[in-house]
Amino acid sequence: MTYCCGILVRDGLVMIADTRTNAGLDNISTFRKLYLYERPGERVLMLAASGNLSVTQSVVNLVTDGIEDHESGVFESVMNAPNMLHAAQLVGRAVRISRAQVGSAEGEPAAQGVNFDVSLLLGGQIAGGPLRLFMIYTAGNSIECTPDTNYLQIGEHKYGKPILDRAVNFDTDIYDALKIGLISMDSTIRSNLSVGMPIDIALLRRDALQIEVATRIGVNDHYFNDLRESWSQALREAHMAIPKPPYTGRDA
Repeated sequence: MTYCCGILVRDGLVMIADTRTNAGLDNISTFRKLYLYERPGERVLMLAASGNLSVTQSVVNLVTDGIEDHESGVFESVMNAPNMLHAAQLVGRAVRISRAQVGSAEGEPAAQGVNFDVSLLLGGQIAGGPLRLFMIYTAGNSIECTPDTNYLQIGEHKYGKPILDRAVNFDTDIYDALKIGLISMDSTIRSNLSVGMPIDIALLRRDALQIEVATRIGVNDHYFNDLRESWSQALREAHMAIPKPPYTGRDA
């Protein structure tokens, strides 16, 4: 399992992904799940992947190396897509191709008991177009993030969702969005063993067309460890400050 989220605010886009991949309690590995494509001044795209590892890695290879257009013979990749919508459609094509190839190699998925489902987040900006964030599903179709619901999640999202619902909106400062996203990730890591560190993060300002932050947060990162403890302390203080429930006796 995994947890990835993309937060789209007025200032720009934040992407966060864990790196844990497991095929059972005794088979845990670290794999990158956040991929960055950049040509400064012309385009920046960020791709986060969740689901069957063989499928997601195939998708990444296809959108990086390109998918051949049989009519023109041109290989289409995220680095030559004319706009973000076309790039999202390209990722959808790559998902369908990869699932068909992996399923054909392994036999009928249902018969093998293998889950070939995947989901991906694609965000970024191409010169001449707006900053956009998409979620691509197993079937290859997609939805787009909007200012009304300005974040998207994939993977083990339920533990981190309440924090994003309460604390982030389209007008949130971009570094506050990063902080809230990291709290969301910490809450998920604490509640689900299939999500784990290190964490990859990336930050892109609107119209900058150049990545401002791209780094990996490890287990010894001082800021993240302080954030975890500060959030835990803030929760303890908040619940202690709320009056005790007044309910007594029985009325039913």
